Amino acid sequence: MKFGVVVFPGSNCDRDTVYVLQKILKQETVVLWHKDRDLQNCDFIILPGGFSYGDYLRSGAIARFSPIMESVIEFANKGGFVFGICNGFQVLCEAGLLPGALLHNETRKFICRNIYIRAENFNTPITNLIQPNKALKIPIAHGEGNYMADEATLQNLKNNKQILFRYCDENGNITTESNPNGAIDNIAGICNDTFNVFGLMPHPERASDEELGNSDGRGVFDSILKWDNKFATI
Repeated sequence: MKFGVVVFPGSNCDRDTVYVLQKILKQETVVLWHKDRDLQNCDFIILPGGFSYGDYLRSGAIARFSPIMESVIEFANKGGFVFGICNGFQVLCEAGLLPGALLHNETRKFICRNIYIRAENFNTPITNLIQPNKALKIPIAHGEGNYMADEATLQNLKNNKQILFRYCDENGNITTESNPNGAIDNIAGICNDTFNVFGLMPHPERASDEELGNSDGRGVFDSILKWDNKFATI
């Protein structure tokens, strides 16, 4: 399987993502510069975390207009798989590939710490190997992770099972106290209605190496590889 990791000016989690894909999962991986348009026949595109263009205006608002995003949007609209992590999630919302928006954290402060999330739908490319009701300890590092959507959009997300992860406590309970940023309905990750574009605020690539003492995030990447036999040639 061939992965492409897009790098924008200000990306700072691209190397972490490449490390997990290449060194831990032993997958072919290429770095895609934001000014290029060629996706190099990748099967799966990842938009990593960071501060694209310094997070000026809104997070992801400028990166959405990078030349490579034209190709990413076309790729996604044809059924190609795209995964945005943290800032990548923000870019996907700005590009209209995912519904809703990421607002400033409720506290108006940048938050960098471990939190817990729970998967809600286990039949997707990024969740199919995750255990039901298991609380995953995953780091967050964001100032604008407060997911918001209008009532109609939220209802559609629920009806279509597009909510993939919610913030929870260490026992898997969805509580107000376990919500680190004020996100509506404790939402930490979603997908589009065709289940090929995914966004997640926490950083699974930072919790995928046993050397770090936490590999709870690896289930996300292992799920992608298990789903590989369902991929069609794009």
